[in-house]
Amino acid sequence: MLPMPFLIDGETYFEDINFTQEEFYERLSQDVDISTSQPAPEAVMRAWDELLETSESVVYIPMSSGLSGSCQTAAMLAGDYEGKVQVVDNQRISVTQRQSVLDAMALAERGMSAAEIKEYLEKVKFESSIYIMLDTLKYLRKGGRITPAAAALGQALRLKPVLQIQGDKLDAFSIARTKKQGISKMVSAMENDIVNRFGGLENIKNIHLEVAHTNNEEAAAKFAEEIKEKYGIDDVVVAPLSLSVSCHIGAGSLAIACSVAIH
Repeated sequence: MLPMPFLIDGETYFEDINFTQEEFYERLSQDVDISTSQPAPEAVMRAWDELLETSESVVYIPMSSGLSGSCQTAAMLAGDYEGKVQVVDNQRISVTQRQSVLDAMALAERGMSAAEIKEYLEKVKFESSIYIMLDTLKYLRKGGRITPAAAALGQALRLKPVLQIQGDKLDAFSIARTKKQGISKMVSAMENDIVNRFGGLENIKNIHLEVAHTNNEEAAAKFAEEIKEKYGIDDVVVAPLSLSVSCHIGAGSLAIACSVAIH
């Protein structure tokens, strides 16, 4: 796994290597200048070269091309590897990207080649969905995604924006007045996706449901239990969002995600 670097006051940090989640949110709350970057080309190629010493080929699954330039960079670098490195652009992030890695491993166990795995993962890229409820509009305003006036009004009314990721786009989906209403909107939207896009609720056993969060572990664990109970399933993965995403949305967010199991 190659960590995404980020810059704090001009200094480079790597998640879970020289900077913990706790340290990150502490610095974020201090309003320091935080920006994201992508893995250095030298680091990417070094990882590939090491893997190719013991393997015939590499399947590399970067963050969605719509949310980071790292995918495009990797695709360009792979051009020098004569097909031995297959860069997957299946527009996943966070928990759905994690599931893509597990799917790729399972497909390799089935005997698929690296090129076949890339083809499959890109073919099913729209068989996933994410909804994220933010706790604050502050960081959307800071990143220029909404105007200061809209952010001020939203903060005054204590509104909770709900965003969606469908394919390569992070878009506004809805606005909630309370966290409870925001969760209800997310669950309803996800259920609509399952019914209309992913084979219906009768297919729920073939759908991976996940919960992600930014520094909101207790609420995420509770949300996962509610999802298990609602749909009668045993497993809902809970994971923190990558810090390269967190710096754009702030602490306290909660997300529900799904991806269809490999066929």
